Amino acid sequence: MSEKEQLILDLIRKNPYVSQQELAEILGLSRPTIANMISGLMKKGNILGRAYILNEAQQVICIGGANIDRKFHIKDKVQLGTSNPIYVTQNAGGVARNIAENLGRLGLKVSLISASGADKDWSIIEDTSGLYMNLETVIQFPEKSTGSYTAVLDSEGDLVIALADMDIYDAITPDLLLKHEGLLSRAKCIMVDLNCPKETVQFLCHFAKNHDIPIAIIPVSSPKMSRLPDDLNGVTWLITNRDESETYFHTEIRNDDDWKNAVEKWLSNGVANVIITNGKKGSMIGNKEEGIFHIPSVETKEILDVTGAGDAFSSAVIYSWLEGKPLIEIARAGNINASKTLQSPYTVRQDLSAEQLLKDVEEGS
Repeated sequence: MSEKEQLILDLIRKNPYVSQQELAEILGLSRPTIANMISGLMKKGNILGRAYILNEAQQVICIGGANIDRKFHIKDKVQLGTSNPIYVTQNAGGVARNIAENLGRLGLKVSLISASGADKDWSIIEDTSGLYMNLETVIQFPEKSTGSYTAVLDSEGDLVIALADMDIYDAITPDLLLKHEGLLSRAKCIMVDLNCPKETVQFLCHFAKNHDIPIAIIPVSSPKMSRLPDDLNGVTWLITNRDESETYFHTEIRNDDDWKNAVEKWLSNGVANVIITNGKKGSMIGNKEEGIFHIPSVETKEILDVTGAGDAFSSAVIYSWLEGKPLIEIARAGNINASKTLQSPYTVRQDLSAEQLLKDVEEGS
């Protein structure tokens, strides 16, 4: 880096909103010269984007869904073909967004890359999420609607029907991601959910492998397992549930041996670290170095809302792995965070912090 480039960075550090003209006057250079130097610094990854954000801390980049979750709670017995008395709740949701908020509350620097409409739903998501993640990397498409997930629940809280409007995430293309190449190339970790198109997931896997960046894939649902890349070599984490693994391997997991065999299959396909969750039966976690372990689930006496529990699990796994924890501790942290989220009426538990998660894990051991 030249002396002039270092001076520019020092000035931007003091005032991220300094104009190119102001920089030119301070340094006695022409504005076009300053523009060229800033362009060079952005290409090198020293400046990350708008307002000349300096690359001083590695971030976790979460890529995928950021939508509104609406729930229509039927008060009495479900009656098809007629109107049912209900009450409605809504929260900011989406797998990538939920994980980003969990990680932000745990103290990590996080950026969300997603696609949204320019509508009221996005404003709600923005207001809820802005404290915990950088949202400048979300691209708005005024002609499209922000993603939404609508669930109809009976009086016991069980799902009657769910409606998902996720077409906007098809706009998360490799070309869109290349606009954030500098940010991605400096990532501490990349997390992508399978709301993204298959070509995007494959692009990110190749990108992460080429730049030696850890990447975690979160499947979202069984039907979206077809979006997994053809080549899984280089994938750092795959966090999946039993149904998703059954769908991918076209086989049934009937007992612990089947469960362990499914983990071994993922590992043989090139994934470095794998978890398969199985509801109340807990999770099976493994890699080739430490082996494969079954971790029992945490008993949860009172469940207020199941939404977001899976994302809480994935978040605690990613966080604990970045903290250098062994596999058994990683899975336990996932189980604990999921259990605490089940006991919360919120998609992301409001009391979450690094200190609180550590305390919860210690008390649950």
